[in-house]
Amino acid sequence: MIEDFFQSVLDEHLPTSQLIKHRSVGGGCINNAVQLETDNGTYFIKWNHKSENDLFITEEKGLSILSEKSVLKIAEVLGGGIHQDKAYLLLEWMESGHASSQFWDDFGSGLAELHRCSSDNFGLDHDNFIGRLPQSNTYHQTWSDFFIQERLIPQLKLASSKNLINEGIRSDFELLFPKLENIVPKESPALLHGDLWSGNFLTGEQSEPVLIDPAVHYGHRETELAFTQMFGGFDRKFYQAYQAHFPLEQGFEDRSEIHNLYPLLVHVNLFGSSYLGGVLQTLKRFI
Repeated sequence: MIEDFFQSVLDEHLPTSQLIKHRSVGGGCINNAVQLETDNGTYFIKWNHKSENDLFITEEKGLSILSEKSVLKIAEVLGGGIHQDKAYLLLEWMESGHASSQFWDDFGSGLAELHRCSSDNFGLDHDNFIGRLPQSNTYHQTWSDFFIQERLIPQLKLASSKNLINEGIRSDFELLFPKLENIVPKESPALLHGDLWSGNFLTGEQSEPVLIDPAVHYGHRETELAFTQMFGGFDRKFYQAYQAHFPLEQGFEDRSEIHNLYPLLVHVNLFGSSYLGGVLQTLKRFI
């Protein structure tokens, strides 16, 4: 029974907690997500088949990095592992609050502070995932090399293997690659959440922004800001506060389409060719 699995996880990490009830919660298309109500508090568990354990391991690492470096609230990980052929990640339960008038200002300035955390190279000391797709974080000295070799080329190879793109699109990317270094301004690597869209932050009980489901790496901070714009959901106050604390170089709005080539290709590989239109439009504009 699934209740036995939940109680076994609680016994492993919170041995004084007895399961009272559980309910499925929304918010994810990859894993099962469940609220656990116990006699010692409420918790959140994500679980899947044990073959998905690497997803949880790297998510825990990413949350740990953000928790250490960020002034923003990060969901606390209480444990993870494999039990009864299921991989899982146990986290604190975040009660939802209402965004205060200060919410977007705090969010923008907090993200700016995160982006001030830097590294010698672009990448990370371990690979992780973007959605359920593997994300290579091999270090590179320049952003353009990192973006081409670890972001665009792997997605292009995957899309080609699925017959989602043709040789003409691959050729257009080859024309774009040499231009990237001169399109995007040179900056030091910035610590990024890496998958920051409106579905990957919460409004906490104290009306504070809370980050969840990261794909952490050191990248170009424009990449993060561009992704927040791709599906919307971020108030203009967020961008104003960010700019006030860590201004972007002029012309960011014109360059954002370049950065969003990566998440667009990810969506092509995850959800199909309906996302190719944005890719083709960007290629046509910049090559």
